[in-house]
Parts: sequence; structure tokens; C-alpha cells
Amino acid sequence: MLDRFNRKINYLRISVTDRCNLRCRYCMPEEGVQFIPHSQILSYEEIKEVVEAAVPLGIDKIRITGGEPLVRKDIVELVRLIASVPGVKDIAMTTNGMLLHEFAAPLAKAGLHRINVSLDTMDPEKFASVTRGGDIRRVFAGIEAARKAGLSPIKVNCVIKTASDEPDALAVKAYCLENGLQARFIKQMDLHTGEFGIVDGGSGGDCRNCNRLRLTSNGMMKPCLFSDMEFSVRELGVRKAIELALSVKPEKGTVNLHNCFHNIGG
Repeated sequence: MLDRFNRKINYLRISVTDRCNLRCRYCMPEEGVQFIPHSQILSYEEIKEVVEAAVPLGIDKIRITGGEPLVRKDIVELVRLIASVPGVKDIAMTTNGMLLHEFAAPLAKAGLHRINVSLDTMDPEKFASVTRGGDIRRVFAGIEAARKAGLSPIKVNCVIKTASDEPDALAVKAYCLENGLQARFIKQMDLHTGEFGIVDGGSGGDCRNCNRLRLTSNGMMKPCLFSDMEFSVRELGVRKAIELALSVKPEKGTVNLHNCFHNIGG
């Protein structure tokens, strides 16, 4: 399907939870987070219905995000349900890696194709500080488990301040080169001020070629990460919500005053 700027939209990012087992400083406050009530979170059956309705419209690429998707109970079953939908060609997931060593093999068996893992530094102490308690050894173990499970490619998302030649970014790049991983450098973004840039090593932030819609964990279809516009799949029906999101998808991102990264699936 094409939007009004003739961009082909074939990619749906699905946030399955706003919960996370880390509190990264650029993503979530340490405490006082207002989470979406469990009763408002889409069930796996509802998510499958969204995918089933989206595929005939042109969606063939799915990414599962959070929060942290691996903290949601029975996440492997969701992957299996999505993989069972005819027409889905690619299923990916973005994770902080803390639980990946446990889930990599079951996820691959269920139908997950590839994985993105967040890693902003190679320094264990700095990693623990940035994530407020994360253990970098678990990330490395998760990446190795993903490799053994056959998930490919394995991409590493590294958040940078300004440029990919920062010391931490260079260390992450060297690790990726040594281990056959793909490094992606993402400039730290701000939803509320509209600060974002094109991902170095990826396509995110490239508004001219954007091919995605977003589904929040409470069922809102969004045309753009940096936009407050959203349409309820529950109230409008999936097809109508998708059509409305497509019809108002902006030429480029502006600001998002209603969401935070943990509840929209950045």
C-alpha cells in the first residue's frame, strides 16, 4: 500500500508491552513510571487479528518491540501465531538482551527470523550505570545464543550522543566486526522536542523512505513515531485504523507529546 507521498508501506512495528526489566537513562525514569493497565493491553489473539488484517493491505514485515518484549509472558507463542499468518515474510524483534539467552532458541523455532540487541558501551560498569543495573555479560550470552539458534542477521543498536566515532561507539563497532554482527548507531532522540536523525547503519529516521506503521501495546495504530496521531484498532476496527493512519502519515516527523519510548516501541 502507498501513502499520500507515494511511499510503500509494508512494515508494522508491534509494541507488546510498556514494561521493561531495565531503566535506561535515555528511555525511562528510575521510578514513578505510569504503566498501561494490563486490562488495556492487546491480547495475543488481538495482535494476530491485526496482522491478519494488515497483510492483505500490503504488510509483510513485522517487528516485535516493547518496552522489553521478552518480559511479556508467553512471548514465544505470539511469535508462533504471527508466523502462522500467510503472507508474513519477515519477523524480527528488538530486545535489551537480558533474557535473550533463555529465549533465543525457542523464538527461532517459533518462527523469529532476526534480532536487534541494544548495546551502548563495552564497559561493564558504564553499562550498569546507563541501564541502572544491567549485566553486560547477559547481553553477550544472549547474542551468542541467538547466533547458535540461527537468528540472522544479528544487529546491535548503539545509542550515541552525536556521532558514531565516540569512544563507546567505536568499541561496540569493533566488537561487532570481530563477531560478525551488524552495528547500528542511533542518535539519542527526544520525542517531545522532535530531535531525531537517520540511523547510521539502518533506515530509521529516514522520513523520505519511511515504510512503517506502529501499533502500541494498547491498540493504537500510529502513522509515525514523532506524531501524536493514533487510531484505535478496537474502536474503529483494524482495517479502518490502518487506512486512517496511512491517510495522515506525515511527510516527516514532528513531535510526540503523548508517548514515551517505553510505551510506543521506539
